[in-house]
Amino acid sequence: MAPPPPASMPLGQRMMHLAQTLQFGWFVGHLTLLFCSLRYSLSYIFLNYYSRWARFSYRTAFVAAAATYGIVVYKAFRARARAGGRQQPGALALLGDENVQYLLMALVWLFARQVPLALLPFTVYSVFHVATYTRANLIPTIQPPQQAPATGASAGGRPATKSSPLADTIGRFVKDYYDASMTLVASLEIFLWFRVLFSAIIFTKGSWILLAVYTVFVRARYSQSSFVQGAVGQGVARVDALVANQSIPPVARQGWETVKRLGRQATDATDINRYVGAQGPGTKKAQ
Repeated sequence: MAPPPPASMPLGQRMMHLAQTLQFGWFVGHLTLLFCSLRYSLSYIFLNYYSRWARFSYRTAFVAAAATYGIVVYKAFRARARAGGRQQPGALALLGDENVQYLLMALVWLFARQVPLALLPFTVYSVFHVATYTRANLIPTIQPPQQAPATGASAGGRPATKSSPLADTIGRFVKDYYDASMTLVASLEIFLWFRVLFSAIIFTKGSWILLAVYTVFVRARYSQSSFVQGAVGQGVARVDALVANQSIPPVARQGWETVKRLGRQATDATDINRYVGAQGPGTKKAQ
């Protein structure tokens, strides 16, 4: 993330300098997504989710999501091109990029039937992205850090500065709730798969195509995110504990073991890391 403009510039010029960056467009996209999600949630609470404003808010939220992830993908492409001598990744490697995956899913949800639950993972991400950008760029631009009263210097030899209390509060929020929020996102994405599966079972129009696309997305997330793997592991452990009860018929336990065996086989057969040479799962969140 680019540093804020110099404090020596007037406030108007600092704000103009900040607004001319792609990162600011990324921030505005996430902020738009948050506002649209809030507006749509109000319509959903009052059972008015097919009204004109609800539909507009829902679609605009995914337009904003596609724009933000598109900016990140473009910046990564431009950085590789500027590096020189580095070959651009192939199609499979590109699809292995989690930001490309979220960009494609935002476009899928944009044109698919409304599924309110699909907004929630993007909304959680946007909360943290807006908070991080506000702390690192927006607050220092509006209120540049002041030099600390102490005469000492920082570890890097530069004069010690006093950060904004609001920025410190935002930083603590991001640090304290990051892991819990990423676990929440993973759980929402898994629960959303069952929601799409239910739509396919009752033969909702276009649901089988959506199920196939979203299954590929969840499989990719499972291979790349330790949070998704943890959420799946917790779910499997809960079902294991449930079927271990003596009151559960043996045929149910056998069926569950069959499901787990088929799941492991499908996971091994669809491991994209075999084809793109990607690294194992990490904790990096989508941008």
